[in-house]
Amino acid sequence: MRVLAGLFQPVEAETPYGGSSVTFEAVGSAWLKCGARRRTERGEGDQRRAVETMGAEARADPRLAVGRVLRFGGADWRIVAMDSGRPGRVTLDLERVR
Repeated sequence: MRVLAGLFQPVEAETPYGGSSVTFEAVGSAWLKCGARRRTERGEGDQRRAVETMGAEARADPRLAVGRVLRFGGADWRIVAMDSGRPGRVTLDLERVR
């Protein structure tokens, strides 16, 4: 299945009260060929959380970078790894914390 995803750069800022906030700045968009979703749990002891992972393929684009976020299907997926397997294409490892 191919989907059009918005590409965003997380921007951290300090709040007036000493905390921090994260906003997302639009960088562009990309067409993705998505693979199957997998669900795992991470954490230690009672601090476990569900994490979804998915592989996707896209055209090579310098705006695609580890740490940026792809938004599609009502969810935000963080790019955690990239690999340029075929010429002109890039394979992405995506992660979504629930």
